[in-house]
Amino acid sequence: MKKISAIIIAVILSVFQLNAQNTFSGKAEFDQTVVDFGTITVNDPPQTAVFTVKNVGSDPLTILSAISSCGCTGVSWTRETLQPGEKGVVEATYANQDGPFPFDKTVTVYLSDIKKPVKLHLKGKVVKQ
Repeated sequence: MKKISAIIIAVILSVFQLNAQNTFSGKAEFDQTVVDFGTITVNDPPQTAVFTVKNVGSDPLTILSAISSCGCTGVSWTRETLQPGEKGVVEATYANQDGPFPFDKTVTVYLSDIKKPVKLHLKGKVVKQ
């Protein structure tokens, strides 16, 4: 019985930890911080990831900028200020024509009133057909 209780507690704690990893300064919560496209080919069209951010704080929140780690990844984001409870998006599109190779591209997101930027990742592996 103790073993089952320990397992249940571990699962509950891991769920809280996963949620905490996507919440930043108690003000912004991302639905995910990593999108794994898996295996794609050099001939596949560009791959797009949408990261949803929710203002979980009590003050307005603005996505100030989102910068990709290379020219192969285009980024757009919600420009309007998010009121408490509102959601916005950061959309990143990876053009995979330079493969084949594994990739892990970073999008650095700067948010108002949050000192450290949020790092979002696009990853996967590009292979020949």
